[in-house]
Amino acid sequence: MLTTRRKFVAVSAAAMTSSQFNHATGPGDTIRIGLIGPGGMGSNHLRALVARQDVQVSWICEVDKARLAQAAAEVGKTGREPKTTKDMRHVFGDKEVDAVLIATPDHWHTPAAILALDAGKHVYVEKPCSHNIREGKLLVEAAKRSGRVLQVGTQSRSAPHLQEAMAKLKGGAIGEVLCAKAWNSQKRGNIGKTKPAKPPENLDFEMWQGPAPRGPYRTNMLPSIWRWWKAYGCGDIGNDGVHELDIALWGLGVTTHPERIQGAGGKYFFEDDQQFADQMYCSFEWNPNGTPLKRKMLVYEQRDWSPYVQEGHENGNAWYGTKGMLVLGKASGWTLFGERNKKLAERSGKIDIKPHHDNFFEAIRGKAKANAPAEVGHLAATIAHLGNLSVALGRTLEFDAKAEKFSRDREADALVGRTYEPGHWAVPRG
Repeated sequence: MLTTRRKFVAVSAAAMTSSQFNHATGPGDTIRIGLIGPGGMGSNHLRALVARQDVQVSWICEVDKARLAQAAAEVGKTGREPKTTKDMRHVFGDKEVDAVLIATPDHWHTPAAILALDAGKHVYVEKPCSHNIREGKLLVEAAKRSGRVLQVGTQSRSAPHLQEAMAKLKGGAIGEVLCAKAWNSQKRGNIGKTKPAKPPENLDFEMWQGPAPRGPYRTNMLPSIWRWWKAYGCGDIGNDGVHELDIALWGLGVTTHPERIQGAGGKYFFEDDQQFADQMYCSFEWNPNGTPLKRKMLVYEQRDWSPYVQEGHENGNAWYGTKGMLVLGKASGWTLFGERNKKLAERSGKIDIKPHHDNFFEAIRGKAKANAPAEVGHLAATIAHLGNLSVALGRTLEFDAKAEKFSRDREADALVGRTYEPGHWAVPRG
């Protein structure tokens, strides 16, 4: 029988009390981690974790029996058998667990992270860190009150070649950076059209839906295809696009939400069940009504039907300054140009999970600060949510960046958050 909410709160309180005696405090201590969602990106995390000598994967949580068994077997190769469950509350209630890594579908990211933080666990949560704007704000608040480390899975933040590029921009290599561009240009597949169906026997679809409103299972929903369904994902701008948006914000140097959003797009190519745009062109402006010299702009382009790359990179970024520009592909490298397109510098590089894991564990041990804390993840995820909203509503939006709401647009403001399954134990606090 599942743990009741009252019993779980008591367990969480006990875990919080015991966290002050967290054994992973020294450089030689083993960090005990629970992995929630070992499929897809989670399987990449698992392979990286079991290869480490300073980490023990103590728990695997998965609602698909086949995936759960496969992940447990992967950990078993290390000579240590993990505990397994389909209910993440068992992981949060174990006082021996120091941290959790959350690689679930998007609709679980914030609810699971908040539960883990409130149980005294350090958290690594995959991107986007929230399913909607309101959840991102709740996540930031939860991270602050918990005092635990939270790392968002935008691993570009820990890549040396990107850090060097950001140092170039911050150091004035292209003058004052007034505009950034992020693009997601690749060819996706058609997911087809289906009707409600019975979930497979190995899947606990009720548990998979979690706090999301109940809906029917479809054969083109799992695995991974949930990204294109609004109840569970955030479209491709929240999937691959959020990586580039985060990098664009980093180089642009903004630390607040934009005030004006103009989005255009829709389904231009795919005739299937996808509920998000396959083509988007969005602009985001900071300080649109203030002093011109303080204004900044970010442009996002997305074409999910594109069989070619843009400016040499399938997914990339560019920053335009008063003295030059910098063009970057996180998976390949960057090139710095001065006036009249004179090439000034370049560097190759690739993205790897390990440096981001290293930073997370060093932060837990007090040796570093998280490179992608909740505030950073919330800014990037909010850009994705704002872009989706502007495209869906078909109009320019004026956003109150401080209050995180649309004060003059009731229809848009109603979409800042979401509805949840009534009474579900994972509905986020607040």
